[in-house]
Amino acid sequence: MSQTFDAKDQLNPADAFAVPGGEWDLGPDAPAPAPAPDMGVGELAPGTVFGSGASPAAPLPPLSAPPAAHLPPMESSAYVSAPQSPMGDTYADPDETLAAVPRITIAAFCERPETAQMIEQTGNDRRLSRAHISVTMGGLPAAIEHYHDEGTPNLILIESGMRGRGLFTQLDELANVCDAGTKVVVIGAANDISLYRELIRRGISEYLVPPLVPMQMVRTISGLFADPDKPFVGKVTAFIGAKGGVGSSTLAHNLAWQIAESCLVDTSILDLDLSFGTAGLDFNQDSMQGIGDALSEPDRVDDVLLERLMINCTERLSLFTAPATLEREWELSAASYETVISEVRSTVPHIILDLPHTWSTWVKNTLLLADEVIIVASPDLACLRNAKNLYDLLRSRRANDFPPKIIVNQVGVPKRPEISVKDFAEALGAEPTLVLPFEPELFGQATNNGQMLSEVNEASKAVSGIQSLATLLSGKEIQSTKKQSLISKLLRRG
Repeated sequence: MSQTFDAKDQLNPADAFAVPGGEWDLGPDAPAPAPAPDMGVGELAPGTVFGSGASPAAPLPPLSAPPAAHLPPMESSAYVSAPQSPMGDTYADPDETLAAVPRITIAAFCERPETAQMIEQTGNDRRLSRAHISVTMGGLPAAIEHYHDEGTPNLILIESGMRGRGLFTQLDELANVCDAGTKVVVIGAANDISLYRELIRRGISEYLVPPLVPMQMVRTISGLFADPDKPFVGKVTAFIGAKGGVGSSTLAHNLAWQIAESCLVDTSILDLDLSFGTAGLDFNQDSMQGIGDALSEPDRVDDVLLERLMINCTERLSLFTAPATLEREWELSAASYETVISEVRSTVPHIILDLPHTWSTWVKNTLLLADEVIIVASPDLACLRNAKNLYDLLRSRRANDFPPKIIVNQVGVPKRPEISVKDFAEALGAEPTLVLPFEPELFGQATNNGQMLSEVNEASKAVSGIQSLATLLSGKEIQSTKKQSLISKLLRRG
């Protein structure tokens, strides 16, 4: 199909990206472009509108990155390092939580290879794991020709360097072949508010201007298909030990406690070590029901069932205990775990997953889908090998997310040969987020009494480090914990 050209476009149709002023070359540090010439938007006919109705115009999304997170200074041998950036995405926000995109079909029609590559990278993001994405070159004309004889997908991504009448004429042609309910996102050349408003008026779902990175596309797609009935999405942090006995569960439970009680963020713990889980012991709670009941029948999981299975440890901290029995072999599908976790995260702002030290399809899938992953290791060779394997896998498979955080625990065990933290970090290829000293009396007393570390000794180095990590993950400052509420104390006694 030949491309329509109008003199007002001031573009050569043979080179759709020969944009006046070199607007495709804009970078994050480049000066703002000069105001675009009048495209005659006000003189255009209304045209065919995409979707069920046009949305009100809104200002263009900002292209600047959010400020970096800063950690409070740490004293003692416990310390927290600054978070590392995701691979290739300077627009990531460590406090951002996006909903997973449902099982939809997305078709992209690109004019530039760079855009096609960026969309392919977007398709590899964990939040789009259920979506089906195809990428075709040819831009808007290719999309019009393709959908003359086929039904349209849930979302069409169109790249076009055209402006003015030529662009609107072809968008009208595309609207005529689009099915009801299909959303359209345009990737254009001009950062022009008048053009943006006209596109929104005609029913275009979003208008994006390069330079783009995968996380911007993920945000856009997630926002377009967020469930209106469940708009709230909690943050999921998954804990896993590089080997057994390194304290992963203890640290997961204490971090959840600090987020809930010190940062005042409602938090739930899911003990997914179904046979040997210790969350019930650590919080001195016993329940005949727990997370195993939900995982056994994921289709029945709803707010009512979760409320029945949940134990309220304090006003802000809830717990889903593991069965901790060997009478049953828990052979469940990865989809069952994903369904239950998704339901829980729709009811609480922060979820801590306590994963067993094992490797299976569901463990791998849970780690890949979590918002944050924390690997706990002790300073020995086996932990170093396993931690590096986990870190490298997750870093490569979660390119749009922050890398896994490493906690080196039990540092300084008397008479035990250890790998120094410096050598551990060099071999791992990443600085540990948190280094905790060996404090056997503190940890032993807390575990045997069913208490949290801060209840035993709030001034300890371990508690100080965990509180700093809680601040980093929740984005909230530590509040005074000296005066616990009466309700919290009564709940803990029960």
